[in-house]
Amino acid sequence: MWRATALTLFPEMFPGPLGESLAGKALRESVWSLEAVDIRRFARDRHGTVDDAPFGGGAGMVLKPDVLSAAIEAVAQPGMAKLLMSPRGAPFSQARGRELAKGPGVLLVCGRFEGVDERVIEAHALEEVSVGDFVLSGGEIAAMAVMDCCVRLLPGVMGAAESASEESFEDGLLEYPHYTRPATWAGPDGTERRVPEVLVSGHHGKVADWRMKQREEITRRRRPDLWARRPAAKMNEEK
Repeated sequence: MWRATALTLFPEMFPGPLGESLAGKALRESVWSLEAVDIRRFARDRHGTVDDAPFGGGAGMVLKPDVLSAAIEAVAQPGMAKLLMSPRGAPFSQARGRELAKGPGVLLVCGRFEGVDERVIEAHALEEVSVGDFVLSGGEIAAMAVMDCCVRLLPGVMGAAESASEESFEDGLLEYPHYTRPATWAGPDGTERRVPEVLVSGHHGKVADWRMKQREEITRRRRPDLWARRPAAKMNEEK
C-alpha cells in the first residue's frame, strides 16, 4: 500500500478533497493510506510551543528545529521520500509525481509562519517542493495537490491506462482539446460551434495526427518554456 503522511499544525484539514472522487475511492479501498500528524504533539513545553522568533530579526515566526525534527523522526519510514512544501522549492512536476508513485510513499512537511529552521532541512535532507510561483498560508493545500497527483498514478486508480499517458506534461506537451455531444452547440452568445470534422470522420489515424498537432500548437502558444525544451521544436524553428 502506498502511504502518505502529512506533518501539519492543522491535521483536521485532511483528507479534505482527497476523501472524494478517485483519491477518496482509492483511500476507502486501501489502495493508499493517509495519516495527518499534528506537529504540536512534539512540542517540548506545556504550552505546546512550536515556533519562535527568527535569529537576526525580521517579521514572523519560524518552526522550531527540535520540535519539527522530533516529528519527522517519529513518522519517517525507510525508503519514503521526505518533501517540504515550500515556495522556494523546485517546481513539482508530473514526472516527479510518477517517480514518487512508484515508491513506498511520501512524507510531506507542511510549513507555516515564515518557514522552517534551515538546520532541519539539512539534517533530514528534505526535498523542497513548490506547486507554483505564489505563496500560500501553509503547505497543506500544496501537499494535497502532490498527494492527488501521485495517487491517481497508482495502479488501478484510473480506469483506463491510456488516460494518464495522454495527459498534459506526460511527454512535455499539453493536452489536446476535448469535445462531446451534441456535435453542434450554440453558446450563450448564440454562435453555433461545431465539433471539428476530423473527430467525427472515424479515421483513427487522422484523429491521432490532429490531436498531436493541437497539443504542439497549444504548448507552443501557452507554455513556450515547455516547447523550448523539446528537441523537435528546436529543429522546426531552425528550418
